[in-house]
Formats: sequence, structure tokens, C-alpha cells
Amino acid sequence: MHQALYRKYRPQTFDDVYGQDHITSVLKYEVANNKVSHAYLFCGSRGTGKTTCAKILAKAVNCLDPQNGDPCGKCDACRAIADEATVDILEMDAASNTGVDYIRDIRDAVVYSPAMLKTRVYIIDEVHMLSTSAFNALLKTLEEPPEKVIFILATTEVHKIPITVTSRCQRFDFRRIRTEVIANRLKYIAEKESITLSDDAAHLIGKLSNGGMRDAISLLEVSAGQGHEVNLPRVRECAGISGRENILKAVRSIANKDWDGIFSVVAELVASSMNISVFWQDLIAFYRDMMLAKATKNALNNYELTEDEIAETKDCASLFTLETILYHSRLLDRALGEMQSKTCDQRICAELTLVRMTEGRMATDTESLLSRIAELEGKVNILSAQIKSGNVAVTDPIPEEVKPTDNGQSAPETTSIREEAVVIPERTGPAIGPREVEDWAEILRKIEDKDPACTAFLSQTISCIIGNEFIIKVADGFGVMMLDTPDNRKNITEAMIQTNPDYAGMTLKIVEDKKAKKQTASPFDDINF
Repeated sequence: MHQALYRKYRPQTFDDVYGQDHITSVLKYEVANNKVSHAYLFCGSRGTGKTTCAKILAKAVNCLDPQNGDPCGKCDACRAIADEATVDILEMDAASNTGVDYIRDIRDAVVYSPAMLKTRVYIIDEVHMLSTSAFNALLKTLEEPPEKVIFILATTEVHKIPITVTSRCQRFDFRRIRTEVIANRLKYIAEKESITLSDDAAHLIGKLSNGGMRDAISLLEVSAGQGHEVNLPRVRECAGISGRENILKAVRSIANKDWDGIFSVVAELVASSMNISVFWQDLIAFYRDMMLAKATKNALNNYELTEDEIAETKDCASLFTLETILYHSRLLDRALGEMQSKTCDQRICAELTLVRMTEGRMATDTESLLSRIAELEGKVNILSAQIKSGNVAVTDPIPEEVKPTDNGQSAPETTSIREEAVVIPERTGPAIGPREVEDWAEILRKIEDKDPACTAFLSQTISCIIGNEFIIKVADGFGVMMLDTPDNRKNITEAMIQTNPDYAGMTLKIVEDKKAKKQTASPFDDINF
């Protein structure tokens, strides 16, 4: 009968266990120095070596000729355990035997001496599945078992185990195995089995296994079926994933507002019979990577990405503002929840969401508005830099007619933004006028933490600085009435000062913009971006 590769290559000594040196070194020391505990608790995600280490420990404590804490694998005891020819090593599944009667049978049996080995070992897998009464029945035996009995409990959900049980055991937490460690093990197995395995494919299998060696070896075996060469396309086909190319194409299509590209990506997924929700989760993860690339310097190095993948992620992140990335991530999360419902058509949901991500004007929620404000700020900053560098010519506004004053002197020239006149000095250089509030989006974020309703009104306003006045223009009188309250003025002022201390000496004015053409007007409407 064919033996699965993960069973064929199950480690037989502690030295063969990959990625758990912090545990195997302690167990080897305890065996070598005859300091083995009476009860162990092995915790960790699936495929990280819990059951494997339990079996090796059972061999080691019964080995007739241990080698520096490792079982020799040659003596009668080791061979009997390997062949499952002894009743003194009992491996049980608590998921199938959850009742108290199951534990009572164990409690009654531990009083008898081992039949052929030095020590009887009980390995209880998925121990968190035991009922409360079963745990209670186990407590006394677990605390003071007979001298020749060892309990090894294994679980993937340690938080479900009563503290009274964990306190009676020596606990070991198994870590997820790093991708490069898994890839090296896969290359070793591929060499032994005459499987052609590329480095990229080994790395991808390691990433898809999510730190579990058993899952990685199983995927390798499936990919190598019928003598196939194991490369990237083969692994993606067997794992049912679309590949990074589709992720990059989708993200760039969103950035370029390319609807044809968006629909072609979804069509390819449907035509290949790949699960759209799996692609969607990969897309969410990529947006997470873009957020890290945008907000941090080196955080991507913690996610086991190659140098090319990091460069691709940073390149895509440069196409968006941080606010837009966060807004898109929220849309993706909502769509994933809809896709997981039974009544949702995944293709339609994916297409509608991707199109919505290209057009922020379709949404009116705060996150969408902040994204649009940040995009506008970026365009203004680019234009400002071009003006300073001389790449864009700036013409002075046409001055109004100079009128004489009562003392016969000419009045200074004036210009206006919307309805308010601003006095400017005689021309000795460029005209001085209202200037944009560059950190308006940051002020809105601080206000939103205290008063989301106030932020909703503010997101529809115009802000600028004229002299020593911080002016907020509202489209109508109702908006002025809602915003110009003592509490709102206090929140706005505090947010201004927290964002920029230079605003502390300014006067806050909330006025009606009577000449505004539309509610979402901007003081930069006349600038052609």
C-alpha cells in the first residue's frame, strides 16, 4: 500500500524535527538527564510537529540505548513502537471520545504496570475537545500518575483547556515553521523521491502551507502526481490560486481606472474555475502589504516576501494614498463577507466592488471623502512643487479698479476668493492671497474621533487661511447653523492646534459660501489638474 510522503518522512529523532529547536533541545536534555516530566502539553497550529514530538518522546523514554536524548531506533523497544506492536503506547483522539467514561477507562488502566516497555505513554490528541466532566475526571490522575506513566496532551486550541489542567502539565508552544525552513525540507524530500522541484515552487508551497510542514509535504505530493514537474504554474493549479500576476493586474487596473482590465481579470478567474473568494483573500493580503509599504520602512521584511515581491508591492503602493488604500481595504472586507453568504453571486459582487474602488465619487461615507481629500491634497502639492520649480507659469490676478480714498490717496488693490475681499499690499512680487490648509485631512481625522457627525458636515466644506483667520466656508445657512456651535468650535480648534501649533493664534470663522456653485466645491476648482 502507498504511504503518504508526510508519513514516510515523519522525523524519527528530535534532531530531524524542523523549526522547533526551542522545544526539541529541552526534551533531549530531559531524556538524557532522566528528568522527564509526568505530563506534557503540546500547543500549536496543525502540522507543526506536536504529534511527531510526542511519538519521539515516547520512544526516547523507553529506548534501551538512548543517544544523547534521542531514541536509537534499533533496539527492541524502538522497533516495537515504530511498528505499533506494543500496547504500552496509546495514541487517542479526544475529538472522537469526548465523554467522561473514556477518561474513567484510562484512570482505571494506569494502575497496571507496562506490559513490555519501561514506561506507558498516553498521547491524547485534540485534548480541548474533552467535556468538562471528562477534564474533571482526568485532574487527579494527571497530577499524580503512577511512576511508570506519562501523559502527553496535544491541542490546536489551548485557550479551551481549563487552567487546572494546564497548570499540571509542562507546556510547550510549537511555532509556525518559517517558509525557508519548509522549502529546504521540501527540496530534501524531492531529491529523495526524484521529484523535479524549482526553488520558486518550493517557496510558494512553503507560503501556502501557513507554517505547517504536513500541509506543505501533502501539497508537494499532489503537485508531483503523475510525474509532473513541480513549478509555479503547477503549484498554483493544484492549490487553486490565481497567481500574483492577476493580483498586480487588478491593482493597477484600479489605479488607472481601467474597467476593461478589471473585467478581464474576473473573467480569467471564472474561466479557470478558480474560487473568486480565494483570489479576494489574496487581494486583501496584498492591500495589507501596500499599507505596510506606505506607512512603514521595513515591516514588509517580516512577511517572507522576496526582493522582487517587495519591489512590486512598493511600486503599486505608490499609485495610491494611504487613505485610499485603507478605504479600498474596507470595501474588500465588506465584499468578502457578502461572497461568503449563500445568496451572493461572487462574480457580480467582485465586479461591482472593483468598479466602485475606481470611482470614489460613487460613495459618500467618511472614508471615501477622506480618500478623495487626500488625493486632492496630493495633486495640489504636486502643482505647488511645479510652481516653485518654475515649471508652471503663474499669472497675477487682474486687479480691481483703484479707487481714491478720502485723503486723496489710492486704496490698495484687492482680489477675492468667492465672496470675501482680501486686502493685499502694493505689488512688489507675486500676489498674496488665500492659501490652502494642507493638513485639512489630518484635522478631519482628529475631529472624527470625537464627533463623527461634525466631520460629516466638515467634509463638505471649503477651508483656507487668509491672514490670521482660519476660514471654513459652508454651502448653506443650515450647515453654518449645525457647525457653528460652542462644542463644534471647541473640537475644531483643539484639532487644529493638535495638528499644527501655528494655528493657535488664528481666529476661526465659519461662514456661508453664497456663491458656491455646488456643495462639494473646492477653492481649487479653477485649477486644471
